[in-house]
Amino acid sequence: MECRQCATPLERPGDFCLTCRTPNADTVVLDCARDRATVTALLEESIVAERTVTTRPEQDGERQPVELRNFAGLVADEVHRKRPEELYAAGEYAVLEALRRQLHYPLRRVEPRDGQSVADAVRERAGETALEVVETPPDEKLGGSHSTLVGGRDGMTAVRTVAAHPHVKKVIPGPISAGGSGSRSGLRAKATRADENGNVRLLVRDGSSVQENRVVTTAGSREMGERVRDDLDASLADAGLQD
Repeated sequence: MECRQCATPLERPGDFCLTCRTPNADTVVLDCARDRATVTALLEESIVAERTVTTRPEQDGERQPVELRNFAGLVADEVHRKRPEELYAAGEYAVLEALRRQLHYPLRRVEPRDGQSVADAVRERAGETALEVVETPPDEKLGGSHSTLVGGRDGMTAVRTVAAHPHVKKVIPGPISAGGSGSRSGLRAKATRADENGNVRLLVRDGSSVQENRVVTTAGSREMGERVRDDLDASLADAGLQD
């Protein structure tokens, strides 16, 4: 493939041209399993490149973090070669979290419908108004007068998972209250239906205790807020925090 601007041969299709500084892809889509990740590059909704990166997951507990980090690094290298304006991903939670630590781009979670590819799910969103991306680190998005989170470490995982979303501005923990009979399923978290301003509530339940956390998003409308809510629930499910 040649650069669409200066016709310089590119090492791989869709690569950013280092000669004339022209991007040859505007969006990258990642479909991540634990042992392989497909990197799809789009330009104006058309697929210009597709490459699969594989790994052999380590069963050894000590070697596994290094193997996962190296795998994520190879996938991240493919993304950096394209220098996309937008980056979307779906798949294995552990892989996505490892990628977040190595990428300089906001990684937007997308949830394909039954039988739909991740790239098609992204292209379905193409006509929607782009939402503002919040670059603030997740821990800096926590605020409010209540500093205690229900569920201890698992509760913090739920809040950080939500705060990591690029369209979340702030997560404001609320008071902890009794919510009826206890649950034997452990901590569970769910985002509620978006309000007219596009904001949602994160309900975190641990046994008989319930905490309602306010989640301020960049959506601005109920319709766009529902898109963010779907992403948040998908991320919480990937993190093992939903049934």
